[in-house]
Amino acid sequence: MALKVLAIGDLSNNIVMFKKFVQSDIHLINFPWDGPSKIMDVKKDVEFFKGSKVKENLQRINEIKHDFDICIAMSSTGLLMSYLADLNYIAYYCGHDIRSPPFVKNMHDPLSTDKPIYDFNSWERSYYKKAYDNAIAAVVTDDELLEHLKKYRKDHVRISGYIVDTTLFNPNVEPIHKTKEKFTFLSPARMGLQKGTDKIWEALNLCQSDFEVIQIKWYDNRNPNEEKIAKKWIENPPKQVKFVPIMPRDELGRNMVSVDAILGQVSGIQADVERSGALCKKPVVHYADPNRMYMVNGETITSPFLPHTNDPKAIAEIIDKVVTDKIFREKLAKDEYEFVMNLSEPNMIAKQWDKLFDEMYDRYQGAVKGTSSFRLKLRVIGYLIANRLHFKKIRRLIDN
Repeated sequence: MALKVLAIGDLSNNIVMFKKFVQSDIHLINFPWDGPSKIMDVKKDVEFFKGSKVKENLQRINEIKHDFDICIAMSSTGLLMSYLADLNYIAYYCGHDIRSPPFVKNMHDPLSTDKPIYDFNSWERSYYKKAYDNAIAAVVTDDELLEHLKKYRKDHVRISGYIVDTTLFNPNVEPIHKTKEKFTFLSPARMGLQKGTDKIWEALNLCQSDFEVIQIKWYDNRNPNEEKIAKKWIENPPKQVKFVPIMPRDELGRNMVSVDAILGQVSGIQADVERSGALCKKPVVHYADPNRMYMVNGETITSPFLPHTNDPKAIAEIIDKVVTDKIFREKLAKDEYEFVMNLSEPNMIAKQWDKLFDEMYDRYQGAVKGTSSFRLKLRVIGYLIANRLHFKKIRRLIDN
């Protein structure tokens, strides 16, 4: 019999993706995030919290939590809500939630600016620390994030790869028919220093071939510095760049198969957009660290994604070669597709998740820990007080 799994929060539609392939029955409650997520987050078969108020969201979780066998949480907010709701939850980290955890004072993203990306007081940070520590398992799916997780948990779990959505991203997806006047790249990644947009912009100015880049217009804005930098990029883009609005996820695959190639991130971190582009059998320009090794079919190999350095000159050379050399780009697309499928084939990854859900259920026998109602009330009240004891909120109360 399939386990019933309650998922609290989702990032980059990760839960939505493996929800399609696991045997476990997953019910996802996501947060009504502001900004691009309103467009990009999948809505079908997903419940959304009605707002951002902690008490109301906890009430909804408490109404249904006893109907589930185990819980999985994504995002620092998802972990916090799961902790406050007294759940047996698996923490699934996929980015800055573990690279830059919110319980560290003045935490910044090491791939971006040196300015803090959170504005929590010390009491709030202590609750996030408890939320991270109380997860029954801590999961990552790549070695870069594993190194960060090891700083905070010794009992880490490594799933072999990110799951990919082959139902939306494959060569046979119906393309969006648009008139192309020249070789065209789609650049779907969010603009930011953590994505290497500064190096991409410099590389584009060095390119010799004739092509167009369709850049989705979204960017990091976790602090004023990130937003200031992004606005400069938008105001002064390279001549090849044309901006388009954010698109729903189910349209992204159709846009990928409509272009000639994908321009991915060059920070060294591989994200869903690079894997998705490869699944569409399009050549993906994406910096891959040559020192990072992967186990594929019993052999240790490097990533076929190119370039193997994020020097702007090298990026420009690969872009030009993709544009001008058909044999090169077809081989690159083939190698990248096979690499992604070997590491992230969805049914293979889904089996690993189902096994983890089974193991956690056997150990904990339910989604609810069973903390006394008195202690749980104190926990929630403590967090609500900590959340209100915030300089900006206090100032607003005084002003009103």
